[in-house]
Amino acid sequence: MDPELIEITHTGRLGRITLNRPRALNALSMDMFRTIGASLLAWRDDPAIETVLLDSTSPKAFSAGGDIRAIRTRLETEGVASAAAPFRTSYRMASLLAGYPKPVVSFMDGIAMGGGIGLGGHVRHRVVTERSVLAMPEVAIALTPDAGGSYLLSRAPGLSGLRLALTAGRMNATAALAAGFADRQARSDQLDSIRGALTRLPAGVVMDSLPPCPALDTGPDTAEIAPVYSAPDVPELMGRLSAHGADWAQADLAAMQRACPFSLCITFAAWHAARRLPDLDHVLEQEFQLVCHMLARPDFAEGVRALLIDKDNAPRWAPADIRDVSLHEVAACLRTRTAFSLDLPLTCTDSN
Repeated sequence: MDPELIEITHTGRLGRITLNRPRALNALSMDMFRTIGASLLAWRDDPAIETVLLDSTSPKAFSAGGDIRAIRTRLETEGVASAAAPFRTSYRMASLLAGYPKPVVSFMDGIAMGGGIGLGGHVRHRVVTERSVLAMPEVAIALTPDAGGSYLLSRAPGLSGLRLALTAGRMNATAALAAGFADRQARSDQLDSIRGALTRLPAGVVMDSLPPCPALDTGPDTAEIAPVYSAPDVPELMGRLSAHGADWAQADLAAMQRACPFSLCITFAAWHAARRLPDLDHVLEQEFQLVCHMLARPDFAEGVRALLIDKDNAPRWAPADIRDVSLHEVAACLRTRTAFSLDLPLTCTDSN
């Protein structure tokens, strides 16, 4: 790996892991995950490191997620097991960070989506700014919210998490705080001073000292969306959106009409199932099983082609109509375990 893609520094009491792949919006590769994991393991028992910071050199992005193009190449050349490996690494990293014994701070400044949420969204102190744009956009490429994103979405107030999952909805800082994806908001021009304070002071003290920021618009509240998103299935939900007169409902419907129909149905079922699971590790395992199933279907490769490679934005989904999705196949994906596992919880020496 190009060593410049990840910058590892130690100043005072702070260990800092900085993503530095700005041209790719800090898309995360297997080598990048290995470098991050090695630092976390080295610092876990190092008395000189009291706080860990995850941040980025780019004002545009913390991380847009995993390297989806590379995963599609793996799928086409080496098969599902190889394509699933980066997901496994990402999910195990999310579990490691969630259980890390020292305070971890993430600056989710700019874009933080998909695997970027897996990296920055499960730590103890999650900071967003006025530039933050958070989302779980997986239904657009025939996957389902992952990297622990479905855990956060299933714990969001009311049915707001289901809406975000099905529409790939983008959250600003205020919405991310409300949905449980972040803990603190700071101005982007404060981040340097916060980093400096973390080199000298405990993370909790620094976080508690941050002044409040003005709230941003978050759109309809949970009460307004409830009559629509309480639908028993996706076709009924889309019908309710179609009949609704509000601008937000029409925008939601348009977003879902662009998404992969099978992914919408899987995501709907997975969100409800995740609400019944006891903790992050169990949800991560569910996500991994579902992703393995999704990689074996033709839609993922087609979605990446249409959105990221040819960029014609005209994916040919199979099936193309939400009414033709087999609910039996959806149920089988949730019920049937693949040959792969995350092997959680992690041992004290695991990271990969």
